[in-house]
Amino acid sequence: MGTLDDIRVDGDRLWQSLMEMAQIGALPGGGCCRLALTDEDKAGRDLFVRWCREAGCHITMDNMGNIFARRPGRDDGRPPVAMGSHLDTQPHGGKFDGVYGVLAGLEVVRALNDHGVSTGAPIEIVVWTNEEGARFAPAMISSGVFAGQFDLDFALSRVDETGKSLGDELSRIGYAGEEDCGAHDLAAFLEVHIEQGPILERDQLPIGIVTGGQGQRWYDVTVAGQDAHSGSTPMAGRRDALAATAALVLAVEEIALQETPHGVGTVGALTVRPNSRNTIPGGVDFTVDLRHPDDETVTRMGQALRARAAQLAADRGVDVRIDEIWMNPSVKFDARCEQALRRAARVLGYPHRDMISGAGHDACMLARKVPTAMIFVPCKGGISHNEAESAEPEDLAAGCNMLLHGVLALAAAGLP
Repeated sequence: MGTLDDIRVDGDRLWQSLMEMAQIGALPGGGCCRLALTDEDKAGRDLFVRWCREAGCHITMDNMGNIFARRPGRDDGRPPVAMGSHLDTQPHGGKFDGVYGVLAGLEVVRALNDHGVSTGAPIEIVVWTNEEGARFAPAMISSGVFAGQFDLDFALSRVDETGKSLGDELSRIGYAGEEDCGAHDLAAFLEVHIEQGPILERDQLPIGIVTGGQGQRWYDVTVAGQDAHSGSTPMAGRRDALAATAALVLAVEEIALQETPHGVGTVGALTVRPNSRNTIPGGVDFTVDLRHPDDETVTRMGQALRARAAQLAADRGVDVRIDEIWMNPSVKFDARCEQALRRAARVLGYPHRDMISGAGHDACMLARKVPTAMIFVPCKGGISHNEAESAEPEDLAAGCNMLLHGVLALAAAGLP
């Protein structure tokens, strides 16, 4: 008989599950669109729940729609060791962002079943609602409610661009549970995810052990100028809101470059008013996303943005309003959970490196309440939030094996 150290997941089965899930909301370019709480998201959730029940798991949900699939332990009264991520995607998302962490958790349960492994503590797979924030802002809202970072009423009242609320859509698709969000006790949480960056591929490493996440600040910016005729209004004296916005977009880039190598700044969405070919734009709304692993630095970046905006407003005769809509402090993951992952890497023989997550993840929210750690695996070219997102089956299997052995350590597993 082998030992627990000899157990591995079925990488082919994991890949097949990922490809089957990818058919839900499939896009022509090979990606997926399963925006949170749409019919496509419901179909993905339904498939996941069916698979979990077939694997012997018991399903519960909370009032933010978070799904908990529980595999019993020898002492089922202990808090569970949890794994998971999210099933919702960006509008032109890939096959792996989020969903890999969910289905890797399912594959861990299936592998434990295959090998007859019992765990002292129960283990759970968790699906967190609306991680992406693509339909309902802000991102990571349900794990944020769970961790006490957002108020439940605030979260349920968020609306999409058509005015539909998160709470109403949660009820519509049948995933509004009865348990209070945050009341579900967890002993630890592990999340495996594609890196969404180029570092592991560049370094030719299969595994990153994530030690923390960057601080983030999100802003909504409105630039107000004056609509005017494009042909009869001289250049001198124009109050062109779009021209002012263009300068401020470049300022965001400059501010981030001043904080290299870790500082990043992005303008990701922009709306021009009145959006007419022969009218000088009188108004622009746009978003700014600033990130850095050091909270003081990301605060300084925000101050620099406001200073540049004030100068541009004076120079160009426009009004600029900047509203900070979200601040997510940097986070450090749990040393014991990281130790379990380092042991897993030794057992499995995987070379690895420590990393800071540039992207936000549910684990970054959970870490404020629950001992948490993350595993990264490479993705081709570091491309994510894109239909071209790609990962190799062997890398996905390696990350899943890391998840398996991390859970085995934390949940006190044993062979019959």
